[in-house]
Amino acid sequence: MGVEKGKILIDTFEELCRAPEKGRILVGRVEELLRTEIIYLVDNIDLVKKLRNWGITFSLWPVHFTTSCCGCEIGATSGPRFDAERFGVLPFFSPRQCNLLIIEGTLTRKMGKAARIVFEQMPEPKFVIAMGACALDGGIFWNSYNIVRPHEILPVDIFIPGCPPRPEAVIQSVFMLQDKIKRRLNIGEWNQGQWTNR
Repeated sequence: MGVEKGKILIDTFEELCRAPEKGRILVGRVEELLRTEIIYLVDNIDLVKKLRNWGITFSLWPVHFTTSCCGCEIGATSGPRFDAERFGVLPFFSPRQCNLLIIEGTLTRKMGKAARIVFEQMPEPKFVIAMGACALDGGIFWNSYNIVRPHEILPVDIFIPGCPPRPEAVIQSVFMLQDKIKRRLNIGEWNQGQWTNR
């Protein structure tokens, strides 16, 4: 800790807490220090971590991004028979409020660029589900010049096989993603890039 003309340079969280009592101005990496301390507290206090993971688990909002024929199955999943909203999956239209990207079938090069832009606009933590045989290995378009596999451009968390996959499979993949979030999501790991491609 260094003092210069009534200013105090902050190095630890304890110094940050004591500085206003001494009537000094805070100078230095205060925002960075607070951010790292908050991440430490959220990741290491078990009750806060469980509460945060519970909130993320039951607020998986997929962006409305239909790329192929598997979009009909997403529509059926959101419909009254399967009602995915009761599991916390509520489709939204803006990627800035969504945290789940579902790649529905074939992804062409042109739509691959759009999917990447949508993924980058989503807030952290964000997740990706790839559904259908075309998303896994190209399906009937396996030897096409214009097809991109989603795992080549996005960090895919869950793959759903089938052509087309049933709504039950989509709901099961949501359950698998929720279970993964409950067990493994640490914000500190996410910020350091350790959560992707696991």
